[in-house]
Amino acid sequence: MRKSTAALAAAGAVVLGVFVPTGTANASTACDNAWRSTPAGSMAAYEHANCGGTLLGRTPGDDSNWGNSQGAFQGSDTNKASSVLNAGTTDTAWHAVQFFNGTGTDWAGGSSCLKRSEFYADTLTDDYFTSGIVVNDEISSHRWVPESYCGGRFMS
Repeated sequence: MRKSTAALAAAGAVVLGVFVPTGTANASTACDNAWRSTPAGSMAAYEHANCGGTLLGRTPGDDSNWGNSQGAFQGSDTNKASSVLNAGTTDTAWHAVQFFNGTGTDWAGGSSCLKRSEFYADTLTDDYFTSGIVVNDEISSHRWVPESYCGGRFMS
């Protein structure tokens, strides 16, 4: 469940007087807390859904290969992310993080983006790269881009 969906559901539940299950609130709270603790201008990726498990990496820069020994993501970080967040700032045109299931500075392979305005994607099992592959456990690289570079493919 995305942040905006969780907030809308919680607001609707309050209006209707319905109890919101703890699991939903905890999932949203975990990613909210992770997003708030991420330095402005950075992105982060987590091993499990709901910003749980190991923090795979956090960086304000690009990383063209999450499986090598350079950059914020290294070695076994490749193909492990199940949730990601974008704490980008408004003082740059690079508002989206574009994730790839390929490596290298040619930025090849399928891609999918996370807008700054979305804050985070707490589960990647319902998001797809442009190649048709599910994003969950398939991210191998990322870069910061203007939203126009994303070709309309955004994590929802």
